[in-house]
Amino acid sequence: MKKFTIDWIGKRHLFFLVSGILLAGSVVAIATRGFNYGIDFTGGTLVQVSYPEDRQLAQVRADLAKAGYPNAQAQSFGGAKEFALYLKGAESTDVAVVETFVEKFLAAAGPGLRVDRKEFVGPSVGRHLKRQAMTAITLALLAIIGYVAFRFDNPMWGAAGVAAIAHDVLIISGIFAALQLEVDLVIVAALLTIAGWSINDTIVIYDRMRDNMRHRRADDIGTIINDSVNEMLSRTIITSGMVFAVVLALFLLGGSVIHNFALTMLLGVIAGTYSTLGISMPLIYQYQKGRRRSARAEPEAPAAPREGGRRRR
Repeated sequence: MKKFTIDWIGKRHLFFLVSGILLAGSVVAIATRGFNYGIDFTGGTLVQVSYPEDRQLAQVRADLAKAGYPNAQAQSFGGAKEFALYLKGAESTDVAVVETFVEKFLAAAGPGLRVDRKEFVGPSVGRHLKRQAMTAITLALLAIIGYVAFRFDNPMWGAAGVAAIAHDVLIISGIFAALQLEVDLVIVAALLTIAGWSINDTIVIYDRMRDNMRHRRADDIGTIINDSVNEMLSRTIITSGMVFAVVLALFLLGGSVIHNFALTMLLGVIAGTYSTLGISMPLIYQYQKGRRRSARAEPEAPAAPREGGRRRR
């Protein structure tokens, strides 16, 4: 197979610029638009209904508007006849409010509609789940730092890997905020999956980089990192390409139920591959270069005087 000769370290400033723009846009989107949390986090009610015949999602939304609930959300649930209806907010967990909603929707949708399930999530439970989700993400990132630090005897390598993961999570979160896509526990699970997959690719390159640093101590650190990345690039392309193909099939053919999950995975594969090559490795370079520069700058200890006092000329 052809050996790659891409200068990743030489392009690091371009990578940092692109990432800076994307991260700034994500922060602005999150600050101005916020997240569209699902009922897992906000509290609310899920009502699953079945029509007597196939129904388009646009028709279901029209029925909701006709019933007087234009802000309620509808989602296809396992077929063209079954749909999940979401009412968000603490007031939506009141039994009387839900019964009123069901009566009005039945009247708007016509005869033959069947209510299969009603599921309530209280606001306190939603807040608890939100805290638990943030705790899970934080603990996962700390565990990754600890694992990489233990394996490579260098916590900064773990910090660089986690910085790349945080980069991916923030960019994906910004896209969800900008598009107002729903964020629920399934999306949190997708983000954690992306974190684990991304750090695995990073660790493979770390292994090669550590071996090259042991056997090529006299070489420039930038050359070593570039060679390590290029040596593993074919593996990265094949692995990422296969995952991307599978997730793309889920995104295009999986239906609306897993649409946001598949989109998160799709964005995560792209961002994770980019951040491993363009963020994590350049950060390692900056760290290693700084260490070597500081080591050269340290003054040498004065030589011990020879026995007998002064040297004779």
